[in-house]
Amino acid sequence: MVASGRYNVVAMCLAIPGRVDEILNEGDLLIGRVNFGGIVKRVCLDYVPDIEVGEYAIVHVGFAISKLDAETAEKTLEVFRKMGMLEEELASEEEAFARAAAAPQSNCPDGSCGVESESAGQQVGESAKVH
Repeated sequence: MVASGRYNVVAMCLAIPGRVDEILNEGDLLIGRVNFGGIVKRVCLDYVPDIEVGEYAIVHVGFAISKLDAETAEKTLEVFRKMGMLEEELASEEEAFARAAAAPQSNCPDGSCGVESESAGQQVGESAKVH
């Protein structure tokens, strides 16, 4: 178990609701143009083959993973928008790389550099007692 307060940043991948604006067959793939509150992305729809234009899907890392009712989808998008997460999660690859390059860099992103973990310290202490 991780000690409380040890990590400064919590990273999480979100599944975001989006409205299917267009459906295309590209080879063996079902691809959609999905609108995430004004940001449109290409999404694989193979996991929800019965989805129709105008319906909402929950999308995770470029794949629609389930359908969602419009009311819940719009409420969720509004919450993400208010939290400032929508643009960040849906940034283009270039925007994401630019943001990462501009962020302060660290050899130890979790903040544990130079800090001996409690369990390692306990193991050393117990080891000294045995010998």
